Amino acid sequence: YTLTKPEVNLLILMTTSAGYYLGSQGPLRVGRLFITLVGTLLVASGTATLNQLMERRYDARMRRTANRPLVSGRLGTRKACWSGLSLSIAGGALLAASVNAVSALLAIGTLLGYLLVYTPLKRKTPLCTLLGAVPGAMPTLIGWAASAGGIGHDAWLLFGILFLWQFPH
Repeated sequence: YTLTKPEVNLLILMTTSAGYYLGSQGPLRVGRLFITLVGTLLVASGTATLNQLMERRYDARMRRTANRPLVSGRLGTRKACWSGLSLSIAGGALLAASVNAVSALLAIGTLLGYLLVYTPLKRKTPLCTLLGAVPGAMPTLIGWAASAGGIGHDAWLLFGILFLWQFPH
């Protein structure tokens, strides 16, 4: 549970919900919102787990992260890897099967951007903040695409606001 970073996931679910609500055209489909949130939560949880797996050597050096489950030895790397992959795949599959392909692709794109671009660049360049703001703002697009079936100008405007908000944050 700790590997999934529940406090971060709460923020992800809030912005996904906001995107879903703002992208809704007509009555709010609560069941679809729920499935969108579950799928997004699964992908986000898998991403957080895989991120901690990738970062465990660096986490061991920092007081703030030294007690994380992988660093402290409370959980093995193999279990964490399978857990992260399973959560991510289940979330992407749920979104693809029950919501739409656009929201699933955005969620998997967020995972890939975070793990393959932002995470490796954290110790190499301050530009990682710029690149990391992209996956940070993606939940709004996931929610919008889930409710509207696609993303248009207004969705990109919402994305831009959240993208820019991350720098002073």
